[in-house]
This record gives sequence, structure tokens and C-alpha cells, in this order.
Amino acid sequence: MVATAMLTPQQVKQAIRDDRELALLDVREERAFSDQGHLLFAAPAPLSRLELMIDALVPRRDARVILVDGDGSRIARAGAVLARCGYADVSALAGGTKAWAAAGFEVFTGTNVPSKAFGEIVEVETGTPHLSAAEVAALQAKGADLVVLDSRPMAEFLDMSIPGGLDCPGAELVHRARQAAPNPETLVVVNCAGRTRSIIGAQSLINAKLPNRVVALENGTMGWEFAGLTLAHGQTITVPPPEPETLTWARAAAADLARRAEVKRCTPADLARFRADATRSLFVFDVRSPEEYLAGHMPGTRSAAGGQLVQSTDQYVGTLKSRIVLVDAEDVRALVTASWLNQLGWPEVYVLEGGLAGPLETGPEPRRVPGLGDLRPDWIDATALAATDAVIFDIGSSRAFKAGHIPGAWFCTRARLAEAVAAHAADAKTIVITADDVALAMLGAADIAGGQARVRVLMGGNSGWRAAKLPVETGTERLLGQDDVWLAPSQFPPEQQEAEKRRYIQWELDLPEQIRRDGDARFRVLLPA
Repeated sequence: MVATAMLTPQQVKQAIRDDRELALLDVREERAFSDQGHLLFAAPAPLSRLELMIDALVPRRDARVILVDGDGSRIARAGAVLARCGYADVSALAGGTKAWAAAGFEVFTGTNVPSKAFGEIVEVETGTPHLSAAEVAALQAKGADLVVLDSRPMAEFLDMSIPGGLDCPGAELVHRARQAAPNPETLVVVNCAGRTRSIIGAQSLINAKLPNRVVALENGTMGWEFAGLTLAHGQTITVPPPEPETLTWARAAAADLARRAEVKRCTPADLARFRADATRSLFVFDVRSPEEYLAGHMPGTRSAAGGQLVQSTDQYVGTLKSRIVLVDAEDVRALVTASWLNQLGWPEVYVLEGGLAGPLETGPEPRRVPGLGDLRPDWIDATALAATDAVIFDIGSSRAFKAGHIPGAWFCTRARLAEAVAAHAADAKTIVITADDVALAMLGAADIAGGQARVRVLMGGNSGWRAAKLPVETGTERLLGQDDVWLAPSQFPPEQQEAEKRRYIQWELDLPEQIRRDGDARFRVLLPA
């Protein structure tokens, strides 16, 4: 294995605070990253999926990369992966987060911490107004003139929503608010599941000078449940795209907000120059809805709906202090998103002038997985697999595995596949690897190839099995751990959910003080005009 240079906590702290680009990657599984604690600006990059994520998180191969885990036990393997992928400047935090905490530095639990902490600080510094669930419900019961706008993506809205609410994700709020509430006397209530997107969404409309009274729903759908109120489920109603008159207002409001937030713009020629600059990392995001992106986008752009980019920046941008360019058809969503990224402390954020330029391409963004093209799997189709006595390992998602998997399959993460094979398939003649993502299955098979057993990959993965209309089973009998997925409060057993939701809300409220102690955030909140 390639030796990885080890750094002290003090050296890593200095790297975070200097002006050079830095990819600070935590290679533990998602739940371990969340529950065991991590550095404030570490991006989650689980060892099991590192090759699948690295090109998007760290596009420049000579970027400075510092690896982190809990205790240093995964660093050698992660360093070897990055070396195979062509990364040349890789080091690691010696002793992991245990050493970081022992040095007196802050360790943060939870997910998307920078964005969620920022939301709490925005509320404190701007005085974002809010109403409790009981107050909103009372207004609804009286037939008050109000509209509830849910700032989450449709998948979350579909799962649970405020009765009578309309889905209007993140950056769509300024884009569509006048369409939803053309009467300036209408009260606009913005909600999410908890607090962050309620606060940021409401403050977006306030910053854009929407003439209506705007409030955040205190504690979102969780607050609604705390008040003993019933949520709606399965709703799909959205705010329609803006008509010409309301789009004119949205463009003017976003332009004024961008001026006050000191949003930079770049021309297509500037973007070409940025792409040619091998000394800097560049992220180009199309901040429209995922559906609009699929229908037609500029080549070389990635889909990142504006509200989600602000909510979970660490999952999109793995290189701190890099360049970010935002693309939008009408500018509104890009300008609003850029205003928030500026306030979050990203130093070089631009909005592309002229919107979508040049010929467009359709479909999902291409994914580059270093080394995947060199693999030559030993494939097996679902019908043939059903007729064999092969030992099957599913290395996809423990959540999906519990919901339904190939009968007799074991689940483990790819990072633990070798030990799972040793424990449960030591004498197997054939081992088959599957996952929802076939690329992940191919990588896992390559990890354990070369032993006594024949190692094969299920063609089409779990989707191929279901497409063949073969039986599935549910349950956790062969579930070898589930640290690969973070559990939202609503995903705990019913008897635990209220306690978990209250704990989560308190965690959000406590973040500003922890941010103050840490001292590395460079938030600069825009105060209302």
C-alpha cells in the first residue's frame, strides 16, 4: 500500500485556516460520520464508495487532500484508493477525530453541519420571524389569507407535509413566490422538516423584499407533530412556474438581492478561462430543478437544485476555497443561491451571464469513476443466479436491503466485504456481488478477486433481479451492520421518533455556540435592507 503522510491536529487546523484549496475528506460510513462526530468542514466520502464520489468532490487530481476517520484505521486503504485514482497530494489526520478531540478541537455530530449551523446563525442575526405550528393551524382554521410553502424537494414533501401546503423547493421560493401569493396581503409561511430550510427559505423571501409578510414555521413538520397536529402524506401539489409578470418581479428582486450580497458574475469567456486553469478547482452547477436539467443542460455542468446546494454544500463541493459557477435559465435561482453561498463564506462564487449558453445535452450528468473501465467482471444474469448455490453479498444500501433483497443474500458495506466473505463464505465455490449501483458491485468484486472462489457480478444489479420478476425477501436476518446510512428522526422505530425529533431540534439550536468555539467558519450574514 502507498504510505500516506500523517499530520498533527494542529497542522490540519492550519490547513483549514490558510488560503489554499483543501479537500478534507472523512472516509467513514455515513452513520459513523454523523453519530461518532467529525470535523466541521469535512466532506463525507465513505471508503466503500470513494471511487464513485471522488471525481465529483475533488475534480483536480493535484488538489491538496487530507483524509480523516475516527481513529486512523481506514487511512491506509483510502490513501491507496486515491493513489490509484491519480491523486498526488494526499495526507491524513494522525489518530483521526479521537486525536482531534484530544487536542482540544471541536467535533461535530450530525449531517450538513456547516449549512445547518449557518441557518441558526441567520435566524439570530437577522431576526427571521416565525410562527408556531399552533398559531399557523389556528389561522388556517379561521380561514385566514395565508399560503404554506414547503421548501423541500418533492420526495420529502410527498412523504409528509403540512395540510394545505404547496411544494416550492429552496431557490424556487423567490422564483415562484409571487405566483403562489400574488396578493401582498397574503401571509407566506415557509416550512421544512426541521429548521434550516424554513429559516433560509423565509429569509430568502425577506431578503428579496417580497411585499408579503413572511414567516418561518417554527421547527417545521416536527413542530407540527409536537403540537399534536396531523401531517398530510402523499401530496404532490406544487407552485407552478412563474408567469411573465411574476417572473419580471422575481428577476428584479433577485438582481437587487445579488447587488446587496455582492454576487459576482462571469461571462462564457470567463468560464472557458476557469476551465482551462489547471491550478484551481472548478465546480459548475445547474441550479434549476432536476427535471429541467434532464430535459436540457449545458455540457460540463452538474445538477444541484439551488436550495439543496445551500442545504448540503458539503455533499456537492468537496474542495474548500474552490471556484463555483452557477447556471440558470432566468438568473433568479442562481443569483439567490449565490447570495447564500457568499454568506456561507465561499470566497469565489459566480453566476454565468446569459443563462444557458450554446448547444444543450439531455439526460443525467455523466459519471466518471476512475479505474472502472479497466475492470472486466465475470458477469452472471439473474436467471442463472437463481439456479445456482452461489453465496450472494449485497453491498448497496442497508435501508434498501431491509426493504427487499435477493433471498439468501448477505448485506455488508464494501469496506467490510473481505471480512464478511471470510466469515460467511470461506468454503464457497462461487460468490456473487450485487448492489443497486452496478459500478459499486464491480468495484467490490475486484476487491476480493484472486481467492479460491469464483467471484461474479450480477448483471444489472438488484434492478436486474427485480426486472426478471424473481422473488425477494425482506428483513434483517443477514444484515451485517447498518452504519452506511444516517437515520433521520422519522426513520427510527415509532416509539423512538418523538424523542429523536426533540433531540434533533435541540442539536440544531446548540450549533451556533459550538461554531463559536470552533472558530473556523467564515459566515458573513447579510442583514435585511
